Amino acid sequence: MRALSERTSRFTDSVIRRMTRVSNKYGAVNLSQGFPDFEPPREILERLKEVADEDYHQYSITWGAQNTREALAAKESRFMGIDIDPEKEVVITCGGTEAMMAAVMTVCNPGDKVAIFSPFYENYGADTILSGAQPIYVPLIPPEFNFDANVLEQAFKDGAKALILCNPSNPSGKVFTLEEMQIIADIAIKYDAYVITDEVYEHIVYKPNKMIYMASLPGMRERTISTGSLSKTYSITGWRLGYTIAPAEITDRIRKVHDFLTVGAAAPLQEAVVTGLRFGQDYYDALLDKYTHKRDLFCDGLRSAGLNFHKPEGAYYVMVDISEWNYDSDLDFCYNLAEKVGVGAVPGSSFFHENVNNLIRFHFAKKDETLREALSRLQDIRKKMERR
Repeated sequence: MRALSERTSRFTDSVIRRMTRVSNKYGAVNLSQGFPDFEPPREILERLKEVADEDYHQYSITWGAQNTREALAAKESRFMGIDIDPEKEVVITCGGTEAMMAAVMTVCNPGDKVAIFSPFYENYGADTILSGAQPIYVPLIPPEFNFDANVLEQAFKDGAKALILCNPSNPSGKVFTLEEMQIIADIAIKYDAYVITDEVYEHIVYKPNKMIYMASLPGMRERTISTGSLSKTYSITGWRLGYTIAPAEITDRIRKVHDFLTVGAAAPLQEAVVTGLRFGQDYYDALLDKYTHKRDLFCDGLRSAGLNFHKPEGAYYVMVDISEWNYDSDLDFCYNLAEKVGVGAVPGSSFFHENVNNLIRFHFAKKDETLREALSRLQDIRKKMERR
């Protein structure tokens, strides 16, 4: 048989999703793949019931139903502080995953280079490779996950056409400061480059940190593609609803890519989620309060177990240092953790371009009782996990 695509040999399957299967195999509390075990807002679910008996079962407009785009544009205009045109600047996608893929494919020609902060959400490298582009990794240095501006600029000197920026960051929980965002913006403008943002966790930013939107900075509106998802904000990861927001001329290209990738997002779910997009500020305040509580509960439990970790500034992930166990492979550690301790985690090496094997990622988007059960099991980690 003739050889298959070379580019698909350059990355693995999703380790995050693999660890969900491992957790299921061993009956472990799944703190690996980041989805909640609590219900979405009741108002959205009630609207979904109504939609089932209404006429939303055929294709919507390819780039998103009219009222969904209008509701999303109104919401994001309020939070981002810019005027967003739902007619020309918005695409509703099949999750944030497709939004990022469509954005990278829109920006990149084969052979182009894309800067990616490391650690990074695992899709970014694969998206870049599948687009025929070459990733250039810029390290975020643990435990604070700060970056060296000179190293970042070197990536653009070396030809990066775009930067993928996850803010708040998955997996590190870093929230980029205004000063850091301005450094990135200045470099992008200097080298006439694009910034593709992943803002999935925009509403999970813990005080006193603040969410800064790249598109809101001077000179960046015209060169920023903002991608996002409704999965985390409304606890509907299975609905696969995401979006891109970009200037009209860029959005026109994204729409063509999106059309041939997926045709369109699910019409009934687009209609149902409009209810959520129209929530007032009280919803987002309550969401942040809920996740602040869960972060504190989980971090207090990790501290009680004597584990070394960096408290996240945003999102709902915690990176834990496993150096004391002296494992050569953090993947092996996570397999053993699921089997012997009964808690699922993701090996940090799946997020790093650098040779990092001493970190694992937990998530805490779970009911309090689920988190307490996981923490109870982790109290015995030193009795059950052998040192290498």
